[in-house]
Amino acid sequence: MNTLWFSLRRRLLGLLLGGVSVAWGVTMVFSYVDAHHEVDELFDAQLAQAGQTLLVLADQGGGRAVSRMEEAVHKYQRRLRFQIWDADGQLVMRSETAGTAPLTPIDGFSETEDGAGHWRHFSQWNSARRLQVQVSEDHRIRDDLIAHIAWRIVLPALFGLPLLGLGVWLATRRGLASLDVVAGQIASRAPEQLQAVSPASAPEEIRPMLEALNGLFRRVDSALEAERRFTADAAHELRTPLAALQTQLQVALRARDEAERARSLAQIQSGLARAAHLVEQMLQLARLDPESGLPDPRAVDLAALAEDVCAELGSAILARGLEFELAAEPGCVVFGQAEWLRVLLRNLVDNALRYTPEGGRLRVGVARAAEGPGGGAIVLGVEDDGPGIPPGQRESVLARFVRLEAGSAPGSGLGLAIVARIVDLHGARLALGSGAGGRGLRVEVRWPAP
Repeated sequence: MNTLWFSLRRRLLGLLLGGVSVAWGVTMVFSYVDAHHEVDELFDAQLAQAGQTLLVLADQGGGRAVSRMEEAVHKYQRRLRFQIWDADGQLVMRSETAGTAPLTPIDGFSETEDGAGHWRHFSQWNSARRLQVQVSEDHRIRDDLIAHIAWRIVLPALFGLPLLGLGVWLATRRGLASLDVVAGQIASRAPEQLQAVSPASAPEEIRPMLEALNGLFRRVDSALEAERRFTADAAHELRTPLAALQTQLQVALRARDEAERARSLAQIQSGLARAAHLVEQMLQLARLDPESGLPDPRAVDLAALAEDVCAELGSAILARGLEFELAAEPGCVVFGQAEWLRVLLRNLVDNALRYTPEGGRLRVGVARAAEGPGGGAIVLGVEDDGPGIPPGQRESVLARFVRLEAGSAPGSGLGLAIVARIVDLHGARLALGSGAGGRGLRVEVRWPAP
């Protein structure tokens, strides 16, 4: 899947300028509408006041007819006109541009269109209804004023938006400069430098990303360290059997008779079997990566699996003459990876076989815990009456390549380490204790109740 890359700076700049522009545009539209309304209200008030003033003056003048007013002295004066009529329909007074026909037949405010323009009228009678005044105003006066106000609103935006854009661009560039610093720190590192990224200053918003990155570095460093330890331990452990094989091979080559050669070849065969077992266990341990989780987990009947594993090892159990007991309670189902659980069981039983003396006792049990604090849990137990493990050393034997000097039983020191890793991956709990009567070793794996 191709990644869609984008510039965070350009996106922030676009979002901020777009948001400001939209907000500014909405504000200007609202201001224009509000200013238009206020201008209309103001001019209507002036129109009414002018009409009423003319009406009072004409009433006090006794209704003397005046044909026309003086010449206009202001550019807007020609866009204003008035008429005064008497009750008989006679024109008493008018402005130069008013004409002799009534301006409007409607009392109060009204509007008309003619060839000269769009007019706003105000008409009112005096209290005795002897005189009527009609005042008209060309709507272009208002339009000119509104256009002037709108231009005054728009003009700052034409100069302000580019300046605002420059300011936003500088701010985003400065604000995101720390990302370049962090990227430079990471890019300049050598592959083995996995210490935490800790810039002198960084935005709070990238803290989760830095913490996740540092967590990844810690996990990678831990994995690499584990691989280095594993490689060193494996090289150390393989050096001894390989050296022994080389020695036995030289003995076989220099054998003086067939009997000596046969003994050397038998020792070589035994050494090869131990080396193969060691390599197999090392590969199993390498595959058990805690970070990768369980592959293909599903419900596993632990009782049936225990029966199967014990049947596979039955010949070895019989060969040592052990008193063997398998107590597998039906219905003990756990959620996990079947093959790894098989490896766990085989390692536990095989480990017990190695350390249980001939004629000793070996017990494997799978059961559901009784009611109580751990009620409902599935418990797997493998118990023997071998030399056991002292309480102070039970934690250390779970590490790789750790073997106690208890008897001469062969082994690689990886069995319990593999068991511990599988237990962790399955979310179970591993406990080492003493067997029945305080003798031997009991290994118990407990899965929590479903």
